[in-house]
Amino acid sequence: MEYYAGIDVSLKDSSVCVVDGAGQLMREVKVASEPEALVRFFDELGLPVSRIGLEAGPLSLWLHAGLLGAGLDAVLLETRHVKAALSAMTVKTDRKDARGIAQLLRMGWYRPVHAKSAPCKDTRALLVGRKLLQGKLLDVELSIRGILRGYGLKVGEVSRGRFEARIRELITGHAILETVIGAMMTARTALWNEFTRLHREMLKIARADRICRRLMSAPGVGALVALTYRSAVDDPSRFGKSGTIGAYFGLTPKKYQSGETDHDGGVSKVGDAMVRTALFEAAHTMLTRAVSFSSLKRWALDVAKRRGMKRAKVALARKLGVVLHRMWVDATEFRWSNAVPAA
Repeated sequence: MEYYAGIDVSLKDSSVCVVDGAGQLMREVKVASEPEALVRFFDELGLPVSRIGLEAGPLSLWLHAGLLGAGLDAVLLETRHVKAALSAMTVKTDRKDARGIAQLLRMGWYRPVHAKSAPCKDTRALLVGRKLLQGKLLDVELSIRGILRGYGLKVGEVSRGRFEARIRELITGHAILETVIGAMMTARTALWNEFTRLHREMLKIARADRICRRLMSAPGVGALVALTYRSAVDDPSRFGKSGTIGAYFGLTPKKYQSGETDHDGGVSKVGDAMVRTALFEAAHTMLTRAVSFSSLKRWALDVAKRRGMKRAKVALARKLGVVLHRMWVDATEFRWSNAVPAA
């Protein structure tokens, strides 16, 4: 008899449900959300659990790694599948969610989620921290401009290097502004220093990675885009076809068809938003900046003539993701034309 376990992960305690191959409930219990506690529970259970399922999430990745390290067969379940499967329950509790996850495992109606490797998780943490500091830095600068505008003081166009000197020049002689803006400028300086430190670390990692250097041979793809793409894909072999990259990152259109209704919508925007943004920015750079011409850019310009520049950028972002995956798999540099090189 095979047995399946579902875990509904929570911050303090996780609900665990074990069912047999016929769906009969065998055990329900609350276990501390620690890998050691979960491994000890399954060791003392006395039942040969064939598979353990966890809904994908930040804490689930840590628990999943701990279960795998103990030799248990654990899988991460796609969040949208779990939500859709459990949406019919009129009463939602952690105990019922764990029971539903166990039943999904038993029936095989789930999609496993790829668990990122440790280096990719470290890179992702660096990119998220860098983006957060960058966003807070821009918020502080825009808030300073907004406060000064209320006093009729216009900062105007100024480089980031001269921003502080310009602000000090405007607030001189205003006691309140010197106090308020002075505190904000101190915070801005700290944010700028830490942001540049993380940015340099990001550049250092990208330059030392041969895959990132290969991806950066494509026009519009810099260190940030290459590292973001690499950390999200992690293992290119998990994609059977390069063409599925567009759908994976939410760059393919939605479709709704039922009876006489047949509607094509915008892009789905599912998957990693950071990668989707990076690919769109790379496409924007390729189409609007003076970069070397390529057959890929010519294709996108033809799309822009028929469908408009905005749709062309989205289409180019999708195609660029496919091209980068193919470059990674084939270990080749970017080809600027469709001509086949001579042997």
